[in-house]
Amino acid sequence: MLSRLREDINSVFARDPAARNVFEVLTNYPGLHALLAHRLSHWLWHKNLKWLARTLSTLFRWLTGIEIHPGATIGRRFFIDHGLGVVIGETAEVGDDVTLYQGVTLGGTSWNKGKRHPTLEDGVIVGAGAKILGPFTVGAGAKIGSNAVVTKAVPAGATVVGIPGKIVKRAEPDVEEEPAFDPERREAMRQKFGFDAYGVSQDMPDPVAHSMQAMLDHMHAVDQRIEIMCATLRKLDASYRSGQLPELRNEDFAGVLEEVDSACPPIQKTSSKQRTGSADENDFSDSQDPSATS
Repeated sequence: MLSRLREDINSVFARDPAARNVFEVLTNYPGLHALLAHRLSHWLWHKNLKWLARTLSTLFRWLTGIEIHPGATIGRRFFIDHGLGVVIGETAEVGDDVTLYQGVTLGGTSWNKGKRHPTLEDGVIVGAGAKILGPFTVGAGAKIGSNAVVTKAVPAGATVVGIPGKIVKRAEPDVEEEPAFDPERREAMRQKFGFDAYGVSQDMPDPVAHSMQAMLDHMHAVDQRIEIMCATLRKLDASYRSGQLPELRNEDFAGVLEEVDSACPPIQKTSSKQRTGSADENDFSDSQDPSATS
């Protein structure tokens, strides 16, 4: 018993740099209090003293803000940091060296009896506010990002983020494949647009940015194919000439621009003195401004 308590205290020091001494950990860490209470209530649960076990669990839920069902199986060196709002269901199984942060739910998605809560293998880390729902396994060493909602099995060593949870990193990534696009052409298009999708590079683990980049790659391929088709048409018919794309005029977007005037300020009018000069860039700008007077 004392050796297990010593392990629990040492796990706090290993994973929380704010911990200063043993007395502070014993008196001010609700995650440790909830864990010690769970060990007692879990023992009572298996001795068929279920009401007493649930009552003890409820009492420590009031005191710590952490609800661990007495039927849940908790491994060694389990650490709940901060802890408020953590809920662990009856059939949940937690391995050794697992870390949970505040607001985590290990819940079920069924009202049927039997296994309905997740299993967390050794070394799993679950970020604040994450919800892991269902009778599946989160593999050893996996990391669940803050506020992620996970409803499917997670392989060992993976990192999961988002709603619903998506795997963005593995412990042993696949061999990097040759890109299916021309890197120089992508860079030229990026400079033409003047931005990267969502300001995130291809190497960043963002599923949305990855999807946007895939759309840009498709646009690049379509653009290149159109250029080839136009060149072929010019060879077949000397009279064919490629026309310019329709110009986007401000008046076509007047209603939209009015709503976002702060983000897209109107073009400044030039003075009458500038308009009466020779044809120059200012005259061209006035001709494009729908608000300019003739």
